[in-house]
Amino acid sequence: MTRPLCGNAQITYFYKVKHTFTKAEKLKSRKVIEQLFSEGKSINKFPLKVFYVRLENAQMHQAAFAVPKRNFKLAVSRNRIKRQIREAYRLHKHMLKDTSGTQFAFLFLYISKDKPQYEHLERQMVTLLKKVGDEIL
Repeated sequence: MTRPLCGNAQITYFYKVKHTFTKAEKLKSRKVIEQLFSEGKSINKFPLKVFYVRLENAQMHQAAFAVPKRNFKLAVSRNRIKRQIREAYRLHKHMLKDTSGTQFAFLFLYISKDKPQYEHLERQMVTLLKKVGDEIL
């Protein structure tokens, strides 16, 4: 949106999307996590797999991130991969906003045995979120 000033100058306004991942968005409930595995649906886009289920009384989408200890023995490696997945989700979660008022719980699982490159992980997160958005609408 632009607004003319006196003369030829103009002010341009840029509206930014808030890229935050607040405490309220973190999935911590054991009941919901168990429900994700028992009743939830899943979608794969290598190296990520997402489980999702509808939440009844939630204000916003909630997300959790997991990396199996079987594939990465060192906690440092697991935590780095979780940080990268969380960052990719934080930057692209706005793709899930048009869900007509219903909120979902997501669990993102890293299923590869190799350490990821962030760019590849981010591309796969975008395509995965597009797939999830198409499924839940």
